[in-house]
Amino acid sequence: MPHAIIGRMQGVPDQFEHPADRAEFRRPAHRAGMELYRAHIVRHAFEPHTHQAFGIGAIVSGVERFRYRGTEHLAPAGSVVLMNPDELHTGRAETAQGWSYRMLYLDAELLQALTGDAGWWFDGAVRHDALLAARLQQQLHRLWQATDALAVDGALLDLLQLLRPAARIGRPLQPASALRFGAVIDCMHDRLAEPLTLAELAAVADLSPFHFQRSFKAAHGATPHQMLMALRLLQAKRRLAAGQPPASVAAAVGLADQAHLTRAFSRRYGVTPARYARQVG
Repeated sequence: MPHAIIGRMQGVPDQFEHPADRAEFRRPAHRAGMELYRAHIVRHAFEPHTHQAFGIGAIVSGVERFRYRGTEHLAPAGSVVLMNPDELHTGRAETAQGWSYRMLYLDAELLQALTGDAGWWFDGAVRHDALLAARLQQQLHRLWQATDALAVDGALLDLLQLLRPAARIGRPLQPASALRFGAVIDCMHDRLAEPLTLAELAAVADLSPFHFQRSFKAAHGATPHQMLMALRLLQAKRRLAAGQPPASVAAAVGLADQAHLTRAFSRRYGVTPARYARQVG
């Protein structure tokens, strides 16, 4: 059978300004719902973006600063990063040396199938636990190096059992401020390819445009435009992974052209759309 992990990137991504910045994605050939990522970032600042998956990672060196659920977090070497699905976040280096890290993005359905537990969630974005971080790094490295399907599935189970004490079971209540704009988020999803105005989105929330924009940012830590772009680029990521060409992806998610897609995708995921498509096969 083919190798379980496909799509190795060679060299430094074109969009990075600093020669030390690099990022790489991988996906297993046999197991949908998971994606591996590793990077070393010095200068690049990731704009608000999201993943329809749990983000599980370890900081290998340096310090990352990121905004998640409306709060700034610092994640130094020897810490664990745990993000729930569909949460907007940013990322940048806190020190001149940058930071290196490894991540696993895992769909909730696959996590439940692997563990038998429904409703995992994490109540803290950063855990300062050097022993756990070291063990998680080992498991992420093991996943990256795995060359057959059985090895991937075994490493996944070991990793999740390692993290089980850090997880909670049963979905937490969403803040009322965030639930208030659920219809607005639904509207964005339904009209990704259309030009939307502040007035149109405010009307969905039954607020005046500027009151809506202030309230939305207070609830989500991002402006309506930043949220819409995050949703567009997440959809673009799915389409690219499915093999759709960048030009058609740009049109499908409401971006002006392929160049616009390349700029926006790179700012949020650290690689160009073409490189991402090659890396994940």
